[in-house]
Amino acid sequence: MQGTVSTAPRSLTSPPTPSIASSGPIASTRSVSLSNLHTGEQMEAVYWADGDYIPDVLDAVNVQLRDFRTGDVYPIHPQLLDLLDSLNSLTGTRSKFQVISGYRSAATNALLRERSEEVAKHSFHMSGMAIDIRLPDVDLSRLHAAALSLGRGGVGYYPYSNFVHVDVGPVRTWYG
Repeated sequence: MQGTVSTAPRSLTSPPTPSIASSGPIASTRSVSLSNLHTGEQMEAVYWADGDYIPDVLDAVNVQLRDFRTGDVYPIHPQLLDLLDSLNSLTGTRSKFQVISGYRSAATNALLRERSEEVAKHSFHMSGMAIDIRLPDVDLSRLHAAALSLGRGGVGYYPYSNFVHVDVGPVRTWYG
């Protein structure tokens, strides 16, 4: 899927696409570069240009970050992409974000909660507002520090599982 966008029909449950982002870097374009470790799918795309989010790219991101266990697709909050774009700039990475977990259905979240008490009952993953990531060319502690420095949303550090959780919920931090 690299360099392309999905032409799948737009979901009726998609969040409104604001004309001006409320957070994120001031730039003429914003892009996202993802590698889903579970599906092998990759994408690189400009998702915001000329003061607007690009609906077709948001749809493609929804598919890219779907629940890989169930195939369920859910709208990913555009501010989560703005957060990734900011992390990309702060870290200077040349790599795609490796995605461990994007959207999770309620069924998947319940399954994971049975296996680990670290999985939140009302996880922001279930509302398209969270992602678990790493970057192959950035030390995990540096990615964690960059996420903390933004002061936006939740940041969980999981060094033993080799990922950082970021979300666009309330500001908070934890170690897993």
